Amino acid sequence: MISRRRLGALALCFVVHSSAALAQASRTVRCEGASYRYLLESPPGNRAKPAILLLHGSGDNGSGIFHMWQQFGLINGIVLIAPTLPRAMAFEDIAPGVFRCVVEDAKTAARIDPKRIYVVGHSMGGYLAYDAAMFESEYFAAVAVHAAAIDDGFAGIPDHARRKIPIAIFIGDRDQLVPIASVRKTRDLLVAAGFPIEYEELEGHDHFYEGLVDQINHKAWKFLEAHPLP
Repeated sequence: MISRRRLGALALCFVVHSSAALAQASRTVRCEGASYRYLLESPPGNRAKPAILLLHGSGDNGSGIFHMWQQFGLINGIVLIAPTLPRAMAFEDIAPGVFRCVVEDAKTAARIDPKRIYVVGHSMGGYLAYDAAMFESEYFAAVAVHAAAIDDGFAGIPDHARRKIPIAIFIGDRDQLVPIASVRKTRDLLVAAGFPIEYEELEGHDHFYEGLVDQINHKAWKFLEAHPLP
């Protein structure tokens, strides 16, 4: 016969392992007629937590940017949601809806504070983060963009934002792929349109996020956590 103490220990062990299994998971959700895989990690605890949708650069997948945020997310109690994005141009038209769909699916597995859902995008993901900001400005609380600009052909997208969503912009002054002049132009466009903008040129930094990951993550989170939805 198993003693009460043994039963209690087994129950505790089950809870601990179940919580660990929930903490990090690979999930698939169907959005806008296609299936999308994403990584989800939720720190322990039952309270509703802030969440960051992490958007990776071209040629990468969700796991790359996820692992660059994983330790920081656990330390700071942040739910991380990192989808793998297609490189097709047609994806941009549906991206904001897909992002919202992915986060809504994540809400079924993690306790997320709906007023503190943020976006961090790098390179291609930064370009798409601007779409998320403009077309889902009342869903996402704030956005941080690294190494990306709004193309001249899309200079009208700020007009679609129903809310002047706060945006932090980071660009290395030695970026090999994104001209710093285009990022300054994006900053000026958004400031002129009335968006709260924090802009920083990172001295000696190139295009690659991992080269300055700790500094970027701390700066981005300091900005994001100060801007929950009203």
